[in-house]
Amino acid sequence: MIKKILVSQPKPTSEKSPYYDIANRFDVELIFRPFIKVEGITAKEFRTQKVNILDYTAIVFTSRHAIDHFFNMAKELRVTIPEDMKYFCVTETIALYIQKYVQYRKRKVFFGETGKIDDLVPTMVKHKNEKYLVPMSDVHSNSLETLFDSKKLQHCECVMYKTVSNDFTPEEVKTFDYDMLIFFSPSGIESLMKNFPNFKQDKIAIATFGPTTAKAARDAGLRLDIEAPSEKYPSMTSALQHFLIENQE
Repeated sequence: MIKKILVSQPKPTSEKSPYYDIANRFDVELIFRPFIKVEGITAKEFRTQKVNILDYTAIVFTSRHAIDHFFNMAKELRVTIPEDMKYFCVTETIALYIQKYVQYRKRKVFFGETGKIDDLVPTMVKHKNEKYLVPMSDVHSNSLETLFDSKKLQHCECVMYKTVSNDFTPEEVKTFDYDMLIFFSPSGIESLMKNFPNFKQDKIAIATFGPTTAKAARDAGLRLDIEAPSEKYPSMTSALQHFLIENQE
């Protein structure tokens, strides 16, 4: 019987999250507790990449983390960002977040409509003379580099932040009594094994989102009870709801 579920993500900001509907419908307790966290790299680590921020005329932001760590790094390096620097963001929400650091002017902030980088590229191509800098996490694929190369955009990707284990306190370890664990990245699986080196799954159900997370779970010797997305269940919440219907009611 599933009564207590740990979701390895931050708590939803909206009360309309489908997770809350699931909690009410199936009378389960949901605990939101990320297994990983994002930290900025040091100025010393950044310098080893031999990237000079002021060599670039435009910055591409794919997340709010990227914005925070870009401006923090500039401050640490004592780099004054020019007034005419342009910013290209994958969503309007991310674009508006820039206001935390610089005055928002539409003539220098551009954003896509869908949240996909492919939707932003046509706008970048219209500004093909810009030199683009892309702040990234240490965990990333080469898909952006390949995409920008195919459009002949001048660009450079650099690491400005990293994903690390969000370690559990001794008290959290003592009270770790969940019926189900939900993971969204291979890093989350790594963090579980780091925090609980003697972890025994037994009757604990494991849910994973994405093929790389599922592979990491299997490689760690875990049994998968939910694997999303699938053709029938495109989201974790729809897959979870189906599982609970099958196992609870």
